[in-house]
Amino acid sequence: MPNAISAFIQSVRSRTLSIRQMTFGSFLLLLTIITMTSVGSVVAIRHIDNTFGELQRLQIVGDLAEEIERRMSELRFAARQVVSEPSAQPAGKVFEAASALTELLKKTRLEIDADQQEMIDGVTARLGNYRDGLERITALMPRRAEMIASVPPLRDAFEAVVTGLRDRTLAAALHGEHSKIAAALLSRDLPGAGEAARRMRAIPIPDPAAATAVRDYADVIISTTAVEQEIATLDRNVLGSEGRLIARVTELLRDVSARRGRVLSRDLARTLTEDKWQSIVLGSAGVLVGLMAAAFVVRRTVGPLTAITAAIRSLAAGQQYTAIPATDLKNEIGDIARAAEVFRRTLVEADTAREAAVRALAEQRLAEESYRKLFEGSIDGIYVTTPEGALLNANPALARMMGYETPADLMRGAADIAGNIYVEPSKRDEYRELMERDGMVREFEYQARKRNGEVLWLSDSASAIRDETGTVVRYEGAVRDITDQKRAETAVAEGRRLLQQVIDTVPAVINVKDTELRYLLMNRYMATIFGVDPRDAIGRTTADLMSRYGSHKTDANDKKVLATGEGLGFYEEEYRDVSGAMRQWLVNKMPLKDAEGRIERIVTVALDIGERKRGELEMRQAKDAAEAALRNLRETQQSLIEAEKLAALGRLVAGVAHEVNNPVGISLTVASALDRKAAVFVAEVERGELKRSRLNEFLSSTRDASAQLVANLNRAAELIQSFKQVAADRNYSDQRIFDLGDLTEQVVMSLRPGLRKQNLTLNVQCEPGLAMNSYPGPYGQVLTNLFLNSVAHAFPDGRPGTVEIVVRAAGPNAVEILYSDDGCGMSLDVRRRAFDPFFTTRRDQGGTGLGLHIVYSIVTNRLGGRLELVSEPGNGTRIQMILPRAAPREVDDAPVASARA
Repeated sequence: MPNAISAFIQSVRSRTLSIRQMTFGSFLLLLTIITMTSVGSVVAIRHIDNTFGELQRLQIVGDLAEEIERRMSELRFAARQVVSEPSAQPAGKVFEAASALTELLKKTRLEIDADQQEMIDGVTARLGNYRDGLERITALMPRRAEMIASVPPLRDAFEAVVTGLRDRTLAAALHGEHSKIAAALLSRDLPGAGEAARRMRAIPIPDPAAATAVRDYADVIISTTAVEQEIATLDRNVLGSEGRLIARVTELLRDVSARRGRVLSRDLARTLTEDKWQSIVLGSAGVLVGLMAAAFVVRRTVGPLTAITAAIRSLAAGQQYTAIPATDLKNEIGDIARAAEVFRRTLVEADTAREAAVRALAEQRLAEESYRKLFEGSIDGIYVTTPEGALLNANPALARMMGYETPADLMRGAADIAGNIYVEPSKRDEYRELMERDGMVREFEYQARKRNGEVLWLSDSASAIRDETGTVVRYEGAVRDITDQKRAETAVAEGRRLLQQVIDTVPAVINVKDTELRYLLMNRYMATIFGVDPRDAIGRTTADLMSRYGSHKTDANDKKVLATGEGLGFYEEEYRDVSGAMRQWLVNKMPLKDAEGRIERIVTVALDIGERKRGELEMRQAKDAAEAALRNLRETQQSLIEAEKLAALGRLVAGVAHEVNNPVGISLTVASALDRKAAVFVAEVERGELKRSRLNEFLSSTRDASAQLVANLNRAAELIQSFKQVAADRNYSDQRIFDLGDLTEQVVMSLRPGLRKQNLTLNVQCEPGLAMNSYPGPYGQVLTNLFLNSVAHAFPDGRPGTVEIVVRAAGPNAVEILYSDDGCGMSLDVRRRAFDPFFTTRRDQGGTGLGLHIVYSIVTNRLGGRLELVSEPGNGTRIQMILPRAAPREVDDAPVASARA
């Protein structure tokens, strides 16, 4: 048995394998390892692909959950607008948003697992409840709008009836309930407003017409508050609750997807780790097998090849009888060794032939001496060389041409023509190939290097001289110096190249045509318009190029240039490019004339103005839209400003009415008491029981009562007169002369009724004799708005405070009004935006954001002055106004932004 194994190993070692067999076996072994690795990788990749697909599906579910939440937020916002501002948000758009969300839920249900479909079903059910609640609210909207529309005429009828009541106590009671209704509605206290309306309705009124008006007004208030409460209840109990439940379900759906994604991520990480170690193990095995196969191949191939290479080097060194090893191998290496042996024998024979050729060449040189004198006088360079590049002969002209004094110097200095003379040695190889193929060359051009390193162009014409066996033994030829000619051609070509590069970089159409309207030159920008290469367009017409993509363009303008001999100037035209798009161009055509004035060429330059045309159209459309929006904004702003002015005047009327009620009530009480005493006095006179003491007592009481009546009625008259003046000034838009201190006192008098209620102190200091030629109404509006702004914003918690107004001269032509309070002050952000329209920090309490904006607009536009706001949190607010004593007569209604600029 051991002998058999030894024999098998010996037979394997002695067996000769071909390189193909060894290479194929090695690659087959490596391919097996690679296949095993690939199979394992494919299995892992399939698992990774499935996991990644599941992760992508979960990502899609998460995105759909985000989309559901976003759509639900939009739906809730639209529903909120329908409830709060029905005119700003049509209900149809809300139902469209709800339908779109329903379709999205259906789509989502198809793309998720069964356990998540229950969540989507829950969202769909909640969305149905949400839509039902919204439909119920929408059904109540027309009724609410109808009731709100009926309130103003009934209120006007109520106020007219109350004003006409003779019983002032009854009128005061109705006024009080009406004020409570208004206060409750302003504070959104709907139950309070309904309760006040029911109390009003319960007040007994003798006059049937007045009772009917009061009941109608109270009934519409009660109905309106009932509808508003029902809408608020639906909004709170249905829209709010269902919306929150939908948000919770979508959040749960997102959490379920996130948990599933984490599980799949861990599974993916584990699979990647297993695949990594599998790749490492199989890769290491493949490397080991490859190293073993390489060692085997190297041993069987590299060793014999190294010995053969050493033998061939010995042959190259001149050892012609060196033995070639491994010629007995029966594979490719044996074939190489046997070929090397044939090469050795051929080399011996070639060496013998070379020696014979050298002897023949020496004899030929002797023969050539007889005709050397024939070419020594030629102005062209004449030469004789061997095919290998040895210069055998040259005439003096060639020596001078190459920078040598004699031909001998040239032949010594140019032993190797390919290396010493040719600038590009490859040209010498091309020269030899032409000689071998054709036996001659004509006007063969190449660059040669002179003795001093200068490069010149030569034109070579030569013939190959062959021996009796047909072998080329030498080249005989003549060369001309064409350096100047080449320089001129290079300059022309460089000029054309630079011109083409320049016009190719210009972002415009540039072309040159001949008189037959065929293109001679075209830049790359224009070539892209026609979809051709610039070189392919040469010699073709515009019609040829455009017909390829079914378009056309007239040559009338080119023909006009040919007819008139003058340029056309800039004009616009349009045509379609290769993509079918319509392009607009600004074109200029100019003729190029020869020395005699005849047109040789037509130059065209065109700029693409499509973007400019589209930009001009968009700018015109944007300008029109902006102007329309600006007009609408101005109209809306003016309407809101007028409404705010009327609201301020209404508040002023309410305050003055309250203030007037005190002296009038006192006067009524005194008059009633005096009437009773007068009746008693008359009765005593009629009975004849009048005494002097009783007469004196009656006279004293009458004097006291008269004094009280006069004092209180004078007070009421003063208040009414002040109110009349202020009200007249508010509605009086003409300019007049007035005393600023008196006007300020009148305005302040109308504001004082609200001081006790607000627990505020109002101090006024007016410099006397400040005559103004201005607008009293707008000035009173400014003070009123500033005072109401302080009441609403500076003292929001009802704490006591002080408001000061200082009026004094500011030079001969201006006055200064300082308005200040010691309230809570403003932050930096609020101070920066205080005068912006519609900016308010009390919008939830009914603020419109127009109070200070109206102040700024009146002061800077109507009164022609300027103002400055100084405020810090906790340090109160101070507003300085500088007004000219003579206001501008022409009022500019430009927007506040322009005034502030």
